[in-house]
This record gives sequence, structure tokens and C-alpha cells, in this order.
Amino acid sequence: MNLYEAKKVTIITEKMILKGVCDIIDKCGASGYTVVPAGGKGSRNIRSTSEHASVIDDFANVIVETIVKDIDTADAILKQTSEKYFNNYPGIAYIEDVKILRPTKFKL
Repeated sequence: MNLYEAKKVTIITEKMILKGVCDIIDKCGASGYTVVPAGGKGSRNIRSTSEHASVIDDFANVIVETIVKDIDTADAILKQTSEKYFNNYPGIAYIEDVKILRPTKFKL
């Protein structure tokens, strides 16, 4: 089985800025992304993934993940997201080395 090296970018933030984060990912050239609800405990206390009223739902956390071909693309996504949002919104972001199947799915 052939595996191919790539970078996984993970951004955990509020749903309120999800569209903007996804726009950055698209503009940086990623082939797509995955978004899942997030909950847990951290510096801003405990966040739940349970259903809320729509106004409160905007403040719910989400995890956005994308696979990209190189560190330059991954860095660009984190830099632009951080500069545009992380001074005013909570966020955690990181890059991981991954090995993937089907590199054509990720523009590799």
C-alpha cells in the first residue's frame, strides 16, 4: 500500500466565523475541508455540543480540518486565519504530518 505525505491543518473556533475560515482554506488552494461540532474544556471553560437556540448556536465550537500538500499552504491557512480572526475570536490551530491514501483527492 502506498501512502503519501501531506499536512493536516486543524482549526478549532466558534461557528460564527466558520464561513470566513472556510473561505481562507479555499483561497489557499485546499481541495476541501471537514467541519464537525466540538465541545470540551479549556481556558474558556466548558463548551457543550448540545442543541441550543440559534443565537447561542453561533457561539458553539467547531473543528475544521483540511489536508494540504505542503507546509507553505498549511502555514498560509494558519497565518491568514490568525491575522483575520484570532485577535477577536477564540481559536486553536495546529498542523500535523499525515500519511494519506488517494493523493488525487487532496491535489497532491
